[in-house]
Amino acid sequence: MQLRNSAAFIGPVVLLAAALLHQGADAFAPAAVGRLSLRPSSLAQNAGVPNFLRLAPKLRTASSTLRMAVSDEAGIATSPGAGGFFTTSNPEDRRVGPESVNGRKKFKVVYVVLESQYQSSMSVACKRINAGQDNVCVESVGYLLEELRNPETLEAFKRDVESANIFIGSLIFVQELAEKVVEVVEPLRSKLDAVLIFPSMPDVMRLNKVGSFTMAQMGQSQSVIGEFMKKKRQENGASFEGSMLKLLRTLPKVLKYLPSDKAKDARSFMLSFQYWLGGSPENLESLLLMMADSYVYEGLNQVKADAIAEPVLLPDIGIWHPLAPRVFEDSTEYNTWYDNEHAPSIGVNPQTAPTVGVILQKSHINTKDESHYTSLIQELEARGARVICLYSGGLDFSGPVDDFFTRGAVVPDSVINLTGFALVGGPASQDHDKAVETLSKLNRPYLCAVPLVFQSFEEWKASELGLHPIQVALQVSLPEIDGAIEPIIYGGRDGLTGRTVPLPDRINLLADRSLKWANLRMKKNKDKKLAISIFSFPPDKGNVGTAAYLDVFGSILAVGKELKRQGYNVGDMPDTAEGIMDSVLNDKEARVGSPYLNVEYKMNIDEYKELTPYASELEENWGKPPGQLNSDGLNLLVYGKKFGNVFIGVQPSFGYEGDPMRLLFSKSASPHHGFAAYHSYLERVFGADAVLHFGTHGSLEFMPGKQVGMASSCYPDRLINSMPNLYYYAANNPSEATIAKRRSYSATISYLTPPAENAGLYKGLKELGELVSSYKGLRENEARGPSIVNSIVSTAYTCNLDKDVTLPAEDADAKTMSLEERDDVVGKIYGRLMEIESRLLPCGLHTVGVPPTAEESIATLVNIASIDRPEDNIQSLPRLLASSRGRDIEEVYRNNNNGVLEDVSLNQEITEATRAAVRTLVMRSTNAQGRVESVSPMASVMDRMQGGTPWKRALKDAGFDMDDQAMAPLFNYLEVGLTKIVADNELGALIGALDGKYIVPGPGGDPIRNPDVLPTGKNMHALDPQSIPTSAAVDCAKVVVDRLLERLAADAGGEYPESIAFTLWGTDNIKTYGESLAQVLQLVGVRPVPDSLGRVNKLELIPLEELGRPRVDTVVSCSGVFRDLFINQMNLLDRGIKMAAEADEPLEMNFVRKHALEQAEELGVSLRDAATRVFSNAAGSYSANVGLAIENGGWEGEQQLQEQFISRKGFAFNADRPGMMEAAGDVFRSSLSRVDCTFQNLDSSEISLTDVSHYFDSDPTKVVAGLRTDGKKPMSMIADTTTANAQVRSLSETVRLDARTKLLNPKFYEGMLSTGYEGAREITKRLRNTMGWSATAGEVDNFIYEDANSVFIEDEDMRKRLLETNPNAFRDMITTFLEANGRGYWDTSEENLDRLRELYQDVEDRIEGVM
Repeated sequence: MQLRNSAAFIGPVVLLAAALLHQGADAFAPAAVGRLSLRPSSLAQNAGVPNFLRLAPKLRTASSTLRMAVSDEAGIATSPGAGGFFTTSNPEDRRVGPESVNGRKKFKVVYVVLESQYQSSMSVACKRINAGQDNVCVESVGYLLEELRNPETLEAFKRDVESANIFIGSLIFVQELAEKVVEVVEPLRSKLDAVLIFPSMPDVMRLNKVGSFTMAQMGQSQSVIGEFMKKKRQENGASFEGSMLKLLRTLPKVLKYLPSDKAKDARSFMLSFQYWLGGSPENLESLLLMMADSYVYEGLNQVKADAIAEPVLLPDIGIWHPLAPRVFEDSTEYNTWYDNEHAPSIGVNPQTAPTVGVILQKSHINTKDESHYTSLIQELEARGARVICLYSGGLDFSGPVDDFFTRGAVVPDSVINLTGFALVGGPASQDHDKAVETLSKLNRPYLCAVPLVFQSFEEWKASELGLHPIQVALQVSLPEIDGAIEPIIYGGRDGLTGRTVPLPDRINLLADRSLKWANLRMKKNKDKKLAISIFSFPPDKGNVGTAAYLDVFGSILAVGKELKRQGYNVGDMPDTAEGIMDSVLNDKEARVGSPYLNVEYKMNIDEYKELTPYASELEENWGKPPGQLNSDGLNLLVYGKKFGNVFIGVQPSFGYEGDPMRLLFSKSASPHHGFAAYHSYLERVFGADAVLHFGTHGSLEFMPGKQVGMASSCYPDRLINSMPNLYYYAANNPSEATIAKRRSYSATISYLTPPAENAGLYKGLKELGELVSSYKGLRENEARGPSIVNSIVSTAYTCNLDKDVTLPAEDADAKTMSLEERDDVVGKIYGRLMEIESRLLPCGLHTVGVPPTAEESIATLVNIASIDRPEDNIQSLPRLLASSRGRDIEEVYRNNNNGVLEDVSLNQEITEATRAAVRTLVMRSTNAQGRVESVSPMASVMDRMQGGTPWKRALKDAGFDMDDQAMAPLFNYLEVGLTKIVADNELGALIGALDGKYIVPGPGGDPIRNPDVLPTGKNMHALDPQSIPTSAAVDCAKVVVDRLLERLAADAGGEYPESIAFTLWGTDNIKTYGESLAQVLQLVGVRPVPDSLGRVNKLELIPLEELGRPRVDTVVSCSGVFRDLFINQMNLLDRGIKMAAEADEPLEMNFVRKHALEQAEELGVSLRDAATRVFSNAAGSYSANVGLAIENGGWEGEQQLQEQFISRKGFAFNADRPGMMEAAGDVFRSSLSRVDCTFQNLDSSEISLTDVSHYFDSDPTKVVAGLRTDGKKPMSMIADTTTANAQVRSLSETVRLDARTKLLNPKFYEGMLSTGYEGAREITKRLRNTMGWSATAGEVDNFIYEDANSVFIEDEDMRKRLLETNPNAFRDMITTFLEANGRGYWDTSEENLDRLRELYQDVEDRIEGVM
């Protein structure tokens, strides 16, 4: 057969061949990191994760499972990576050569792969060649990509490539390691006879060389074919992928008949790819012989022709079972075989058995490397379950799931994805929306288990970090966006053979948990048992039912009513929140101390040991059981109350909160006996079918263990064991929710934070606002104007605004000032007043299942309207309004911040107009009860008749003449936002989960920045960690850093700070898509650069000429949660800071290098080690325990707090040794001793400095002062990006703002008190957290304590309300005041102190029942 015009046909065919390799290679051309997106699913799709067809195949047999699980212990390191590497495996174990050459020609093959499973197939293939070929023999050696981090291994790799004939690379997708491969292979490419690169980064793909076939243009241009394929894939999804797989098989047959060398070489490449995908020793033997025959010994006829066979491949999609006679392509046929032949043979009743659906990787089946699959199937069937397993040759599993599960003959009761990847796209370009649509139709619990790739199972078991960061990004973070739960490790590679090893205890756990989820679907509601866990923190002080911004007992009541309506047995559960609380607390007056709580169960020591296999391991930390906690001296006590089949239990605390010595330990202690007994009771005595943890957050997920990828020795894993774990979590806290998902296998259900309101003005501040209004009308009146200014200044002093604004002396007379000077004074005061007035504060507490009213929605919607959204082509309403006056809103904000009276007034006009316009939008859809029933559509006809939309008319009344058409995009967006704000699925998601259904996933974060957080009731996820910082975050970061340095330089006589101590938080970086991460890079003068796939993992130095200032040394303290979620970004930071330290620049322009050189000499270490600046807790530990000490009063002095900070936060991340967190106290102290400023970010109005203890827990201000040789206290600064008008304030300014808008604000404390018991606790918590800032930074003004004492202690009616509402919280408040005075933080009168002491005794007597 001869094709005409074959030359014209070759080019497109070669392009098509290349495109097929990536299923549309041009989709993976270099892409800049995009603007901040409010659609995280889209963001994740575009984050540039590689698109390869499938994982490399593995080779092993099912029969060797147990033998291999044992033999893997030989020959591998059991440390967490010697020298700090994740793996210590040896490439020499993969070297195979002929025993004797015997005059044959020898060719050499070097290969680099992501995973190790090719080792076995390649070794067998080479042995077959050496035994069966007369004229040729082969030597091969293989390298795992991760091994190339080791400099010695990299040198060995280079030597091997220099003497090689053929180089093969596959799945090389780690940027820094891909660069090493290119660096070695590219100079030798012309010397090599052939280079085969299968799906990898474009830079690596360009190394391909098969005769005249290359991919030199890979990723560098758009092609018509690539664009066509990308479009068709989007349109047709799984069916298109199937067509591409068929085409991959067909192309070599077409190319065979084209006469040119280019066609022959393209055919050779495509056949090579098929052989590689086949993965068996036979396929790889044919691959090596074909390449040797055609390119190493071309034309010499050295290879036996009959040894090169056609590729042997299975069907692309099918249903597989290890004992089935064949692969099935129809679910009815499979179920007929299973139910009629297989099930009876193993004793499974198909009529009553639960069915578990399992998703597999085809490559493992191709190569008989399925022992880990077989092991799980056998365990499921041994427990009486049916199993149906599907696979796909591509990475879009949506079609097979639809065909075989959703529309199959038997729909599974639960589903496990054993590939470890996202459902659609795998580790490639995910389509999360399509995955969610597919899984929503299936509507079953969806578990995604993870096989180890970069570590052997012994290396993983020994590692404190757990799962490799790259696997966390690809195989945990991305599946979570699909709605996957429970990332359980179930298989790992054998260190010597590279084969897959099933991990028996993990397989057992996975089988148990999947069947527990299936059981929820099959069991009748009346028989289901639900354990509700509530937290008590700090313990023993009126804090039972602690949860962030949640009315816990009111929410339990709502859940109880819904459970009863759904047919659950709730026994005699009270019908009021107060009744439920009394039942659990037992003694209404006590409302605290564990001894007074209701004891539901007493567990004796013998029973405890029998039910808790690891009990003896707790004795190292806690002694013999029962111990002192949750104990009566003889038994372990389980606190709570049972109502029918519902148990409401009080989860025990950590146990070491009040122990100064335990708080100092650098690593956290194990759970105490009472904690273990509580969870043993839930599972083995009460028999919970599911656990529901109520509210953010508990202690289970923060117990010691690996960061991600739990082992059976990890305490979260041991404690939750097989129980499905549902978790109501605040929607604004995705980072800690993610920790709960990964470490305690939680399926989270987001709940709304309370509706926000503007703080407003009160008392003296309100009077001051009225005086400013009077002045604005009479400012030019020389008689009245100066007099009003005098009153303004006097009242400002009374309100302590002299701490924030430079005021004239109290006795100064404004008559001596010019009009401009008077305007300047009033403008600065007015600006500070409006800052207080407009600040958002959550009012009250949220009750699950109760959406906000229309009125309560307004403030949130106003703030949504105030942010520009360039990705949606939407301008904020303030920007539109400013433009209508010919002004730029950024200039208005800047002048407002500087106290320019005219622009402070304009900014307030814009603010009030925005509120009025949004109010009209909301009121349009509000019913008589004040609730938004359904958002009214845009009534355009009626609007035209009435002179425009209601918001246009409202704006006109406010003095702004606006065009409806210009505002339409914004108000359409706001209408959608309103729909989301008032929607609710918090109860619906819970009931669905208890019915064994899929919980629809959604992002967590700030609903103002990202309205897609709403509606709540979603299985919350974070984001793809490789996608941050986004370009928008980098832009925002530069603004903040410039303002920070301007402020610090202004306060220091024009001198830049040399070093800044910087705190990084997990949630903040999720909400802002990496703004604070980008701030660190900006400070040191390093720019994040997307790699060729758009992932953020490259860096470049910003030239000093462009930077325009010195590089500022930055000591980074990462929260434990940030470490767990963003260890890849810690790698980025460490590389960036060391890049700056190694830059040969003048020391006066590079403080990073200046300090690193000093420290290298001081500590006797290398420059790179001296430049270590990225610190956190030890793996598995969280926080500095400073908050725990202060919240419980368990601290002897500030020195103890400072020692805790250094001992617990002094573990360094080192990109050169990424496999461990290293104790690095010396370099941590040395670095902190040079710090000039401490710095943190506030990104959300919902959580501020005194709302939680986290912020002061991680504040090193006094630590730095104690370490500096000059004893000088550093500046303390806070960046506030909670509004569009980002500002940088001092810590003391921010504490004052926080106190004025919350603790001292009647709107706040009255809103809290209206919720009763829990609200009183919230007020006390903020006072205690305020004292925390005194302890760690000394930045709390005396007047804050004094005014708080006036509000809560001097007022008799207020004292009475607090005492009646929550006597223990009131006692804690009194204790806090006395402690603040005793520690020197509050100077007050003896009269106040005497009153407090007397009150303390009165409250103590009341609690003890004396009164």
